[in-house]
Amino acid sequence: MKTIENQKFDEERALYDSSELILKNCSFDGIADGESALKECRKIEVDNCFFNLRYPFWHNRGLKISNSNMTEFCRAALWYSANIEIQNTKMHGIKALRECNDVVIENCDINSPEFGWSVNKIQMKNTSAESEYFMMRSSNLKFENVQFNGKYSFQYIINAEFDNCLFDTKDAFWHCKNVTVRNSTVNGEYLAWYSDSLTLINCKISGTQPFCYCKNLKIVDCKMVNTDLCFERSEVQANITSYVESIKNPLSGVIRVPKVGEIIMDIQEAKGKILIDSDFCNKENK
Repeated sequence: MKTIENQKFDEERALYDSSELILKNCSFDGIADGESALKECRKIEVDNCFFNLRYPFWHNRGLKISNSNMTEFCRAALWYSANIEIQNTKMHGIKALRECNDVVIENCDINSPEFGWSVNKIQMKNTSAESEYFMMRSSNLKFENVQFNGKYSFQYIINAEFDNCLFDTKDAFWHCKNVTVRNSTVNGEYLAWYSDSLTLINCKISGTQPFCYCKNLKIVDCKMVNTDLCFERSEVQANITSYVESIKNPLSGVIRVPKVGEIIMDIQEAKGKILIDSDFCNKENK
């Protein structure tokens, strides 16, 4: 592979259609203000590089990025690409990742509205992210130790696993399907409306009106804090280990809870059972 070191590129399509390149300590910035520096490239390795121009990695195959910086001016950095590994990198431009396949992100700092739309097969680990509409319509996600802040996250995702994550969000997991969240904290109102086959295990959940209009919802040994009007018109099986402010009109299933402030069953379709089981809570907290 050819190595390019300590170079500055600012022209349009500076390294277009390149293959088997190693870029070290390079800067993509300058008065020419050129776009698409590495478009249509294959087998590219990038280390300790600076990206301040738009659309650098479109239609790439086999891309490794490490110890690099994509600034807020590096818009739409990675689109329509596959086989991507990103480590120890700042991704701060809007729409930084979209319609890509087979992506691994580790130890990164993401600040990018509309990040990760329509991505298939993505792993993310030990990463912090801030975004709106994060990962919308993506599939086959596996996240571990990810801290996220922002509204409208994980909507319409399919086939996903989350472990040991912290999410401060709103309207998260709407219309998601086949998703499991373990050992995590999810803070935010209106959680997971219209979801199908969502499972939460050993999680802490907070926020008003969670889990409405859900199908095949499972809550396993979770705490629900400051949650009211839960489970409206949902199909649910739940073991909850904390006080719940109110439960409203679950359509079917069984909800076990140590204590609930109010139970509202005011429609004929609400056939769900609510079992007040203080012994269950005491057992879980031993």
